[in-house]
Amino acid sequence: QVQFVESGGGLVQPGGSLRLSCAASGSTFDIYAMAWYRQAPGKQRELVGTINSSGYTNYADSVKGRFTISRDNAKRAVYLQMNSLKPEDTAVYYCNAQATRLAQQWGWGQGTQVTVSS
Repeated sequence: QVQFVESGGGLVQPGGSLRLSCAASGSTFDIYAMAWYRQAPGKQRELVGTINSSGYTNYADSVKGRFTISRDNAKRAVYLQMNSLKPEDTAVYYCNAQATRLAQQWGWGQGTQVTVSS
């Protein structure tokens, strides 16, 4: 079992940057592919990007070139660097396993709110 605590969200102007952190506790997570997700008001949760155990990353088209995912297995942490933020990036951001079934098994943290507005 793994638990997550996301942090680093806040209010930022369009074009600004934020760095989100996700601290994992519990069972070993470093062998698993991890992901960042987000959920905007009235919308379903969507995948933002993934990072496998070797550090290979993949991103949704909507954030490609602006967001960067990294991980530090020694610190049991996953990060999301967000640059050139847009109002449509406003959402609650979560980290969890990339695999859907595993994400459901582990459960979701409280997320961190990101609001992009002038």
